[in-house]
Amino acid sequence: MSELKLQDIENESTAQQVAAKKPWSWQKKFGFRVLFIFFLAMSIPFSANWYKNVFTLDWSRPHYRDLYDIARFQPSFLSFFGVQRPRDITDSPSGDGTVKKDGAKRRKTENDDVKKTETKNENGAALPPKRSFLADYADWGIALVFALIGALIWTVFDRKRKSYHILYYWIRVVVRYRAGIGIIGFGFTKLFPTQMPYPSLGLLNSNFGDFTAQKIYWLSVGVVPWYQVFGGVVEIVAGAMLFFRKTSTFGAILLAAALGDITFVNYAYDGGVHVYAFYFVLLGLFIAADDFPKLYNLLILERYTVPFRIYPDFKKPWLKYTRITLKVLTFVIFFGVLTYTEVINFKYDPYKQPATAGVKKLRGNYHVTEFKINGEVIPFNPLDSTRWQEATFENWTTLTFKINRPVLIDPSNGGGSPMRDIQRTFEISGVAGGQRAFHYYADTVDKVLYLQDKNVMALRGGRKGADKAKEVTPKEDKWISKTAWQHIGDENKMIDKAAWSTRRDREFAEKPREVKRHRMVLKYDTTDGSRVILSGINERKDSIYVVLDRYDRQYVLPKSTLNAGKY
Repeated sequence: MSELKLQDIENESTAQQVAAKKPWSWQKKFGFRVLFIFFLAMSIPFSANWYKNVFTLDWSRPHYRDLYDIARFQPSFLSFFGVQRPRDITDSPSGDGTVKKDGAKRRKTENDDVKKTETKNENGAALPPKRSFLADYADWGIALVFALIGALIWTVFDRKRKSYHILYYWIRVVVRYRAGIGIIGFGFTKLFPTQMPYPSLGLLNSNFGDFTAQKIYWLSVGVVPWYQVFGGVVEIVAGAMLFFRKTSTFGAILLAAALGDITFVNYAYDGGVHVYAFYFVLLGLFIAADDFPKLYNLLILERYTVPFRIYPDFKKPWLKYTRITLKVLTFVIFFGVLTYTEVINFKYDPYKQPATAGVKKLRGNYHVTEFKINGEVIPFNPLDSTRWQEATFENWTTLTFKINRPVLIDPSNGGGSPMRDIQRTFEISGVAGGQRAFHYYADTVDKVLYLQDKNVMALRGGRKGADKAKEVTPKEDKWISKTAWQHIGDENKMIDKAAWSTRRDREFAEKPREVKRHRMVLKYDTTDGSRVILSGINERKDSIYVVLDRYDRQYVLPKSTLNAGKY
């Protein structure tokens, strides 16, 4: 019996070798040319900003986002035709790939597009613009058109080639490494759960019906951080397996399965990352496609199957050592340096929540015991559009409060790469109703809070004129005095020294893209935080006086055992 099995194996191997020597049909050759160009275009970054990031990266003081931006890219051919993709209005300056001289014109176009697509609900609140999911894949369509044209040209000049076994090997290598590096960068934000943070007190206090479908999904994963960690492990394992020929098929199948689920979830919940997730599904299916017939033959037909593939001759010293060097370098960067920067990010500077610690005495949930506007007491009324209903000081520099006045929903997922806390918007993205979130700078010497509305999108849903969000030419802003700034300190250095980075220094050195925000200047008075009195000027330039009494709110949801940030 063993001899028969051995003979069958030898016959199978011989049959595959004979088949490999046969010339490819013209259909197969043309199809390969199309796929080669298409997947090469899908796997290589065409953004000048990507290369700028690579060559200006300070390896002595790296930030996790430096490496994440190397790993995370996808086709962007629309920019070649002058079409700019919509982006989050709170993106940081460093995230902008356009040159400064064209920035104002491009931002005006974006704002005009948003205004055209805004709608109103039955309460008169502005809703976020609708998206076309098919239009999101326009870059893929352009890549396919380029591939078809390129394949036709290739066919004209290369008619006599019988097969492309070696080129097929190399395009699989390119796609394997592209998919592996990309999904590892994606996976680390889950392994150290910062992609979907545990909900803040303000979010826990929000009405469930005020969340968008996207927000519900992200919070559903955020409240179970160990499940998020498991998802990160799956993605990282899949990525690691793609770096080795013998395990690449298994890694590709795991990648396609895991990201296929994420793609469907993002379609179901309007999650916003469906294109990027399906991008990995496509890459995984391409890598595994050649082995699907073999797996069918082995698992379904239960026949002897011997994997057979043609490789380049790696015995040549230059090819051998180049291959080893590149593989080692990949592991050092994306398993060594990236792991270190992700740990630092998780512990001291989680990218979706503010990193600066808030005033410790103020932290907690508060009842609004007394509320005055211009000296007039406004009694509690859940229908009142001015009076605060409840307030919360987070562990970080955010004050949230609820009023009965709807706003335009921020449709983003609170991501991006801003270093400034005011631009980290996960607290308010996807949240409707009357929940407000104000970032504050605290002058703890004079006990004054300088607050700004975090939801820039919300300003579009308010009054015309002063309440309308508009970008202004950057100039010296004196709403906070120099003396107060001396008391407040440098926001760039307010996090743990271990998290300082060149990227953070660069962004704070740049003048931020100024947006006219609602502001408040409130003096706070408290002994131990159990009662806090706020007085000053609110966002409507009215005199305000608020008495807050802290209470211990009990949540059914248990506290997280994995907490990002140091506060």
